[in-house]
Amino acid sequence: MKRIVVCAWLAVGAVGVPSVSSAAPNGYRTEPINGTDFEVIPRSRQDVDGYWCAAADFARRKLGAGWQQPIYVLRGYGPSVTTGRRTAVQFSLNPPPGGVPQQNSFITSGFQPGYSMSVQGANARCNVRPFQR
Repeated sequence: MKRIVVCAWLAVGAVGVPSVSSAAPNGYRTEPINGTDFEVIPRSRQDVDGYWCAAADFARRKLGAGWQQPIYVLRGYGPSVTTGRRTAVQFSLNPPPGGVPQQNSFITSGFQPGYSMSVQGANARCNVRPFQR
């Protein structure tokens, strides 16, 4: 019996304590940077809608943001500061220090620092499917 308990304890220790990171929808992962900033890191897909979807999921579930809360792009594509992966996008619930650029449409191409979308708007991108032939 003692061996079973020791083996079970070692198995749990090998897995480790779950981190604060979150497995987001559509094959993305989110990692907190601090209390309001976080990274979205792709695992397989790398489309713009997937990043926004994962950002909305993390802001809502982990940070307790309301549906109308804006999510701001803190930094566009670049290396992850939390995992060391080559590609990540950083988001924040606070506007970036440099201010917010004027946005004239709902269509975004890439990630410009300061661009924003509400949690609800970003969440709506979770069901967007790319055009197929």
